[in-house]
Amino acid sequence: MLIVLVLVVAASSGLYTWRAVSTPSAQDAADRSAALTLGGRVTTATRQQIVVLAQGQEGYTTDPSNTYCNKFSAYWVSGPADCGNDNRDEQWCADFAAWAWKSAGVPLVYQFINGDLNSSSASFYEWGVRFHTWHPVGSGYVPQPGDVAVYGLDTSTLVAQHVAIVASFTPGASGPNAVNGDGDHTGFSRVEYQTDEYNADVAGTGTALLAGYVSPGT
Repeated sequence: MLIVLVLVVAASSGLYTWRAVSTPSAQDAADRSAALTLGGRVTTATRQQIVVLAQGQEGYTTDPSNTYCNKFSAYWVSGPADCGNDNRDEQWCADFAAWAWKSAGVPLVYQFINGDLNSSSASFYEWGVRFHTWHPVGSGYVPQPGDVAVYGLDTSTLVAQHVAIVASFTPGASGPNAVNGDGDHTGFSRVEYQTDEYNADVAGTGTALLAGYVSPGT
């Protein structure tokens, strides 16, 4: 915000005085514009681009291979910098999904505040509730390309075990065809594709069933 001094002439006395007047800066205007579009309408082209970006990463694995060190967390500068390279070390399914949305042009804020996106899988649920784009299983909602599927959600503790990018949905299926960041079905911690994914693609977590979907916008 800019503070501007305005010269004012008092009608009764003819005296000149200075008055401070606040005016919005270009950054203020940009911030307001961004805030207005968060959770707003998302085009079919944007949804398709999310899927294209996610699928373009299929086969990506962490480096070093026996760690969670990955480039998507590094994109957000999130997680310990103990990889011996430019990667960051944390479980990264949510970082991958947020990267795909952001790279496709979906307005979002990545920070550790409830209602914004971050490395917590449950942050997508919170984001969806905030912007009214959360669709729980059983609601009748048909998932769309570019949505994020949320698995193993406990709303009482705001914990979820996994998220994945919806690539498509086959009528009659129990879950989406999805691209997983930090998936474990075909190897340790990689980007992989699964069909009819109604159970989380995460090793060692037991049952983490599909809880619902978050749309990137209305």
